[in-house]
Amino acid sequence: MPAGADPTPNPNAPWAHDPQVLAGWQALDCALPAVRPVFEACAHEAIARLSPSSLQAFWQGGRQLGKLGRGAAPVLAWLTYWPEVVEALGESDAEQAFEVVMALLLRMNKSPNSAAMAHLLTSLGPVAQRLGGLSVLQAYLHTVGHFMDRTTGSIHGRQATLPSAGLPELLLQAPRLLQTLSLSGWQAWVDFGARAYAHHPPQQEDYFALRSPDSLAVLQRERHGTLLRDAECTLSLSLQAMWQFQAHLLPLPTAQVSAEHGVQAVSVSPCLLLESTDKGPSYAMGLPDVLDGQAGVSALDRYRFMVMHMAGHIRWSTPCIADNWSPMQRLAVEWFEDTRIDWLLIRTWPGLRHSLLALYPPVQEGGCNEATHACVLHRLSVWSRSVLDERFEVQDPQLREWRDRFMALVDGQAQERVQGTETGQVSTAQVAQLALQFVARTRRPSDAQAQVHFEHTQVDWRDDNRHLWQFIEDGDEEDTAPSPTRLADEELHSLPPQLYPEWDYLAGSERPDWVRVFEYLHPPGHADDIDQLLLRHAALSKRLQRLLDQLKPQGRTRERHLENGSELDLDVALAAHIDLKTGHTPSHRVEQHIKPVERDVSVQLVMDLSASLNEKAPGSDQTVLHISQEAVALLAWALHQLGDALAIGGFHSNTRHDVRYMHIKGFEEPWADPVKARLAALEPAYSTRMGVAIRHAARTLIKRQSTKKILLVLTDGEPSDVDVTDPNYLMHDARQVVHSLQSQGVFVWCIQLHPAHEASVRHVFGDHCTLVDRMAQLPETLANLFFRLTR
Repeated sequence: MPAGADPTPNPNAPWAHDPQVLAGWQALDCALPAVRPVFEACAHEAIARLSPSSLQAFWQGGRQLGKLGRGAAPVLAWLTYWPEVVEALGESDAEQAFEVVMALLLRMNKSPNSAAMAHLLTSLGPVAQRLGGLSVLQAYLHTVGHFMDRTTGSIHGRQATLPSAGLPELLLQAPRLLQTLSLSGWQAWVDFGARAYAHHPPQQEDYFALRSPDSLAVLQRERHGTLLRDAECTLSLSLQAMWQFQAHLLPLPTAQVSAEHGVQAVSVSPCLLLESTDKGPSYAMGLPDVLDGQAGVSALDRYRFMVMHMAGHIRWSTPCIADNWSPMQRLAVEWFEDTRIDWLLIRTWPGLRHSLLALYPPVQEGGCNEATHACVLHRLSVWSRSVLDERFEVQDPQLREWRDRFMALVDGQAQERVQGTETGQVSTAQVAQLALQFVARTRRPSDAQAQVHFEHTQVDWRDDNRHLWQFIEDGDEEDTAPSPTRLADEELHSLPPQLYPEWDYLAGSERPDWVRVFEYLHPPGHADDIDQLLLRHAALSKRLQRLLDQLKPQGRTRERHLENGSELDLDVALAAHIDLKTGHTPSHRVEQHIKPVERDVSVQLVMDLSASLNEKAPGSDQTVLHISQEAVALLAWALHQLGDALAIGGFHSNTRHDVRYMHIKGFEEPWADPVKARLAALEPAYSTRMGVAIRHAARTLIKRQSTKKILLVLTDGEPSDVDVTDPNYLMHDARQVVHSLQSQGVFVWCIQLHPAHEASVRHVFGDHCTLVDRMAQLPETLANLFFRLTR
């Protein structure tokens, strides 16, 4: 204790004569001026919530923190939040948690991260309440300590001297993130940031403060529960099997992330979107992007109920004109129509009843106070439950009357469905009229109350019913949408980048939305330059022409029995004439179409345009780029002669935020002057981030309908970039991409132009690699390789 400091409070203080508070002040033995004004409130709360043994440990912990010399912030955080930890864990577990927490605090005190001690204590209360167990809280503390050790920097490499840039933000965001993520998901999010930004403090701080796109992307990936994307295939099959139609399933975010408020859960209702197209109606169903199990019902079944309810609306509901109806009338119509759809679902598939009723909110009569709240939603919820649940009895005579009237209506509709005379539009209109009468007959004075009773009125699987309404007259709302012309101009001059994942071989998973690819049409040069290159290889062109003649298909195919063909099929026409003369019905399909057999090959050529292509080729006065242009031009000429589809693109990179993919030739573009001009204007620069370039190029190739798809990579080096320090990282990413494409039926082959990197390239492409020892032979090697791959 500093000289002259006295823990005994002023006798005139209002709490000086409270023996428990006074004993606590003396046990705390703290002379920090900022602690005294708030001590009484903290002491009274702790005395009310803690047992005597826990209270003794409480004072002991505060005393220990006060003697560390780190100011009042850790002591104040301890006095405020530790009682919450004890209540969340229980007395026995809190004793063990006390030891673990104090050990971590002492480690922080001896490190450059002492300023984060108060942040840790502040996070403990809500984190313990959320996790609710000693083991998971210990795992949380272990993760924090491990993160601190990994991200604390040093100047000379021997002693930790720089505090962790991300630790304070990590602790500030932890309570909010754990409301959305499971503990394992939060740990994976922390681990990703620690690995990706261990040596980049500013980016590390942005990541853990939720200010970077990478942080939000990984956060979305680690969300708990069942993701809609994981259940999408099963739900689509259910729709097809049970309703005989398909709908596009759209994920709706269930959490809102911002730098100011972190992650906040938002309530999401399913929605059904209808669109008329030339091919018929098109349906889209908006569903929460992630769901947990609830009331003993799995997340997949919850998704299935949402989909089936909206499918029921498609099958049995028709829109209503709503211009002359009040909001309360529309609300009643929606409840009545939703109840009718659910009743039909249960009647059609009785096995749904148990789970559906388990998810229905536990509403009870008398649960709303009409003296203080408007109870119309409560009445509708009670009425709806009474219709769906035969065991649920209602005492209100009005609700019983409208339940009976509704059942009489839908029972009549059910008989129509059995007899095959269902008229869905009439049934919807009848339900709407019944709902309007319900509003008029059951209106009560309390319905005008400003506060509405919402408890137990949100039915889990029902959509927002936007599809149920049509409005003839336009509203007077201001149209704030930008004009189509302005949007088109903005898109033309500023195309957004495309985001791609990247494989992290240390974590064994992809980094989502990690790389930005900017694609643009390469500016043109002089097409005559490419023509001059081809003239230099006139002798090689003649040799290749003989190979081309061998590869060209020689046969023809004939399609017969056509109504509209290119010529008359004499045999079929003669048979039809005989049928006509003998009194039989002749065939009208008497024409045929003859076409030559065509090759079905699509080739995507990806050129490495990194700065190393400006170097002189070994044993030649030409640059590697110049020889590459010759080879690509010769290959393009050969494929044009064969009629095979060819696309050419080039790439280079300047960190993961700026990967440039230059479009040189598209699959449908002919080998003509515009393509030659782009090829002639190539300028190498920057680095070689190969994996994402292959991903981007293969996206179009995979969509081709060709039976043989070939992706050729022309490179003189190994994957590398200026923002990657691990030499194996990009190599493993490219290898992962190659294996993925091969599993999708794309044949990937690399033409390596530099023998120094042969081992790295073979690690990526395996045996699908050709090394060009003499650059002068590249044009002939590339052409012969293609012929061998497509023969």
